[in-house]
Amino acid sequence: MFSLPLGDGARLGPLEVRHAAEFADHLDRAREHIRPWVGAGFVTDDEAGARATLQRYAGRQAADGARLYGIRRDDVLVGGVMFTDFDTALGSCEIGCWLEPSAEGHGLVTRACGVLLDWAFTSRSLHRAEWHCRADNDRSSAVARRLGMTLEGVRREAWPYAGVRHDKQIWAVLAPEWRTPDR
Repeated sequence: MFSLPLGDGARLGPLEVRHAAEFADHLDRAREHIRPWVGAGFVTDDEAGARATLQRYAGRQAADGARLYGIRRDDVLVGGVMFTDFDTALGSCEIGCWLEPSAEGHGLVTRACGVLLDWAFTSRSLHRAEWHCRADNDRSSAVARRLGMTLEGVRREAWPYAGVRHDKQIWAVLAPEWRTPDR
């Protein structure tokens, strides 16, 4: 299994079906913190649900689609990053993330997403990467900014959560922008 250092005792590596128990334990620590910000189908309540989520991503990865990676800090799963969409025919992808509170504020998500963007643009020759987040998720918007993304628009009331509809921001970076001299 590959594992890439992210600094601060953290590493990025695949999150696979065999990690279902670890993923479920992590979600027990992170569930209420991440639930408002990630898709409802991602936040599961038990090991069977965690396994189903990991199997769904494994199937999509096998079809050269979405992919899921874990961030482990001191060998404990504390979050992750993913391609929620990956389309080589269109030359585009969408990346996302989640992190439990204990791992916030260390730049782990920004560094991990940078690894995904490098791979998408350089190894897979994609042209466009998107970042979608609730408009009131300041931490997520800040990651998009640090990644050099441009806010392209807001989809009004496109994110339902707990009976309320929230605005959704769409950020993007293009391959030529990613390869600027300051990267």
